[in-house]
Amino acid sequence: MEKKLIVSPSPHIHSGNSTQRLMWDVIIALIPAFIVSVVFYGLNAVTVTAISIVTCLLTEYVITRFLLGRKSTLSDYSAALTGFLLAFNLPPTIPWWIVVIGAVVSIGVGKMSFGGLGRNPFNPALVGRVFLLISFPMQMATFVSPSSLDATSGATPLAIVKAAAKNHENISDLMTHFSYSDMLVGNMPGSLGEVAALALIFGFIYLLIRRVITWHIPVYVIGTMVVFSGILWLVDPSHFADPLFHVLTGGALLGAIFMATDYVTSPMTKGGMLFYGIGIGVITILIRTWGAYPEGVSFAILIMNATVPLINKYSHPKRFGKVVTKKA
Repeated sequence: MEKKLIVSPSPHIHSGNSTQRLMWDVIIALIPAFIVSVVFYGLNAVTVTAISIVTCLLTEYVITRFLLGRKSTLSDYSAALTGFLLAFNLPPTIPWWIVVIGAVVSIGVGKMSFGGLGRNPFNPALVGRVFLLISFPMQMATFVSPSSLDATSGATPLAIVKAAAKNHENISDLMTHFSYSDMLVGNMPGSLGEVAALALIFGFIYLLIRRVITWHIPVYVIGTMVVFSGILWLVDPSHFADPLFHVLTGGALLGAIFMATDYVTSPMTKGGMLFYGIGIGVITILIRTWGAYPEGVSFAILIMNATVPLINKYSHPKRFGKVVTKKA
């Protein structure tokens, strides 16, 4: 009988990495930001995160075992990471049942409906977050000050600036009321992952040291946001916020570091990463400045996720051993 040589898809050189190790490293990188959220929001942060992670795990287990009839994939930690990231995109006082709905959508629609890890074209946590944002806009836009966890709600800095711009107020005067040091350490209203810029940067450094991600996408995203918003600010500082404000508020750092860099939904080449990162940065500022929502990172990443197959098609590296001949 003739034997066929079956070659599996690349990569063929084992680097010592595994899906479990990579996912676990990302979870470890999120722990500093989680600690900050617990310091400011206490048990609320723990509750939202725990419900999100547990629901994601249960949803993936049920779908894998009983709908797909396959072996459980919980040991790769990808579902736990999705739950972690979803929680970081939610307000600390959001009702528990909304967290459950978001987690089910993240795993059931954003991940498992495409076949599971490695096949999903969109970041699952962002699919859940955007679904909740559209379905429950009031609950998703209700934030509290870290110093007051009662029913008193407070607008995020981005929402305040957005409202001021809509009312044609002078934003440069409004900016004097914001403390960049508070933004850096997380002392401001926002989602769990918005209130810890410095902690997220520590996580970024950890991921670079562990070589889980490269610097390209985060730097391209943040750099584009700085350049684009900086041009607007220089042209008219009374109507546009400065670049540092855009970087330290909202989900800019969380999205650029932990979600835009997702292996499955981001480009494979450095050239593709450049186009991808610039696209996220531009769309984010466009939505923040002229869109209906004060935050635009989630929408920007999902939009650019959809372009990744096309980016990979036109930015793929030269095949090994291929000789390029020049026409005379």
